[in-house]
Amino acid sequence: MIYQVDAFTDTPFKGNPAGVMIGDETMTEEKMQNIAMEMNLSETAFIIPGEKEYRIRYFTPTREVPLCGHATLAGAHIIYETGRKAPNEPIDFMAKVGHLKITKEKDWIVMHFPEYPLNRIETPEGFKSAVGFEPVEVYTSSYEWVVALLGNERAVAEARPDFEALKANGLGHLMVTARSTSYESDFVVRCFVPESGINEDPVTGSAHCALTPLWSEKLGKEEMNSLQLSKRTGQLKVKLLDNDVEIKGKAVTVFEAWLKIRRNPDSNE
Repeated sequence: MIYQVDAFTDTPFKGNPAGVMIGDETMTEEKMQNIAMEMNLSETAFIIPGEKEYRIRYFTPTREVPLCGHATLAGAHIIYETGRKAPNEPIDFMAKVGHLKITKEKDWIVMHFPEYPLNRIETPEGFKSAVGFEPVEVYTSSYEWVVALLGNERAVAEARPDFEALKANGLGHLMVTARSTSYESDFVVRCFVPESGINEDPVTGSAHCALTPLWSEKLGKEEMNSLQLSKRTGQLKVKLLDNDVEIKGKAVTVFEAWLKIRRNPDSNE
């Protein structure tokens, strides 16, 4: 069975759609990548149940990534929705980045992710021509992320980057963010990831591993609301903890389907 879940929303066709498949040890990496390519979503999560924890892997249409927030949320949502775990039971995921603890609070799924370090750098050459705006500050972070602070939320909303230019200038994993002044949120963000085959990610949970400490310092707050200004939009609640980031979101299942693949007679699978 494979599922499609809209994450970081409680409204179908909003938030970020993720594929979720609960498989077993026989599922090869090649098969996971092919399924993710077929789903053609930002990420598809593959979950392997174990005795005490679930292993989870994430694939874009073109590559595996070490961590994905919205696909983790979608996977946890399916585990709770299908009764594999009761609402009062935690879920333990083992991802490539390490252990991820998930709990449920009413309609909200609560995820504990690692905090990403931030290193301020000079504005990369070609940034303005690639993105359309001059940033106020620029940082690098884990997993090749570049975090650009823009002057206002309008600049974030109006950014129309040249995706080939982003890749050419080392900006293939780019977040643009600004303080919110007209939404019921503390900050806004958009994420462009052409290096991973995703021109714009609708909602990016893992980006908040870097955004939460950044905005916590700038706003003097530990708990904040984030709004991702993609076409689909998405809402997150975040909290800075000791060396961790708490990310809360809602999710809704859009469809479930049986995966029907004719086996290749020449394959050992």
